[in-house]
Parts: sequence; structure tokens; C-alpha cells
Amino acid sequence: MPLTMTNFFINIFKSIYFITAILLLATPTISSAKKKVNKIIIDAGHGGRDPGCRGVYSYEKDITLAVAKKLGKLILKELPDVKVAYTREYDWYPELIERTEFANREKGDLFISIHANSTPKKNSPVKGTLVLVCGPTRIDEKEGAIGKNANNFEENQGLLNPNDPLTSVIIAQYSQAFLSQSIVLGTKINDEFANQGRVTEGIRQQSLQVLASSAMPGVLVEIGYLNNTEEENYLNTEEGQNEVARAIFEGIKFYKAESEKEPLQIKIEN
Repeated sequence: MPLTMTNFFINIFKSIYFITAILLLATPTISSAKKKVNKIIIDAGHGGRDPGCRGVYSYEKDITLAVAKKLGKLILKELPDVKVAYTREYDWYPELIERTEFANREKGDLFISIHANSTPKKNSPVKGTLVLVCGPTRIDEKEGAIGKNANNFEENQGLLNPNDPLTSVIIAQYSQAFLSQSIVLGTKINDEFANQGRVTEGIRQQSLQVLASSAMPGVLVEIGYLNNTEEENYLNTEEGQNEVARAIFEGIKFYKAESEKEPLQIKIEN
């Protein structure tokens, strides 16, 4: 069998897990007007051998873990009916597939992945938060979030291969099941950052493997730029980390309330 055909079938088998998980677990979500949020998966980006992006004195992996734990505590304190599961609770690196397999095994209702951003330039003036949801990557954004974060995002976070014919299938299945819910969550998180006075880059779609292979709505939150001195200092303070966790939490709380609303009952008089 030619090598190209071998690679083609390998890609098919690798993708079966993603598509099957989404098809099996997505149907109740899109068929029911009311969906309980019982468990939230919190993913602290990077870890262990993968430090993520670097500031002058700090690493992304440490900041994301600190924020993840603060977010988890907020959820457990203020939403006592919700359980929390962490993809990592200390300094080690789970592979992307391990993170999503864990999320699916735990039967999470939301997936929150926390990251910090960076640009190739040291002491960059670029600052701000960015919320990413899983969808087709737009060509005109290559110089946007991905381009600015080339040293961090493309190399370590894993966009699905745009040249793989199965990528469009995986993205389409995820989008049909979870994109609209993810946008509701992501928009509220972005609004909360803006209300705190943070610069925000809004909400964008990217073909993110860590979200596409999870069978639940989710967002990847870039909480600031580590190569911006002001934001690095902010993200290394208790106050800054608490504010970031609070913004994400308020988005979750809003999403939970909206998701669990009773469906509108229309009574027709005879």
C-alpha cells in the first residue's frame, strides 16, 4: 500500500475517537432545551516539561495553574451543586489527548482551558485577554492571535491540521453540537474582563484540538501577555489572579443559569 494511503487511514483511525465521542455525547445537549451543569473541567495550560510562554521572571504553566485552582475554589464555594475536575493539579504535562480523554471520561459539562499569551517581541506593548472557541480557523487571522503567539500557541497548543480532510469533519461535528453554547460562555467571560477594565481582544474561532476532541462546550481563555511587563506583574499577584478567576467564574455562572432555565411553555387556548 502506498505511504500516502497508509497515512490517510492512520488519520481516519486517529479521528474516530474524536468524532465518536462528540456524536455519542452531544445529542442530549442539542436535543434538550434545559441542560444541567453538574461538572466543570478546568485545564491549566502547559505544565512540567512544557513551560509555555515566558515573561521576564515567570512561566505560563505556573500562572495558569494558580488561576485554575482559584477558579475551582470559587466554583466550589459559590456553586455548591457543581463538581470540579482538574486536568492537572501540580507541575506536570498531560498531552492534549490526555486532557480531553480525562474531560470526556469525567463526563464534564463545560471545558475551561486557561492560558497566557505572548508575542515574539520582548517587552511588547501588546496586552489584553482573548477568548477562543472551537471553529474553523479563518485565514485572515493568521497574523492575529496565532501569529502574535507563534512561540507559544502554534508549537504547543495544537491546532488541527488544516490540510487533513478529516479536520473539517471534526470541526463541523463539534460546531453543530457545541459552538453556540461555547460562544455564549465566551462572550460573557470577555464582557467580564472588559468590566474589570482589562483590554480585550474579543472572542475568536480557532480549530483547537484540545476543544474539538472534548464532548462538551468549552473555551480557551488567554488571560494576558506575559511579555508585557505590566501584565506579567499583574498576573503574578494574588489580586490579578483572583480577578482573572472571577471573570471566568462569572461567565460560568451566567452560562449555568441560562442553560438551566426552564423551557418556555406556550399555552394555546381552545
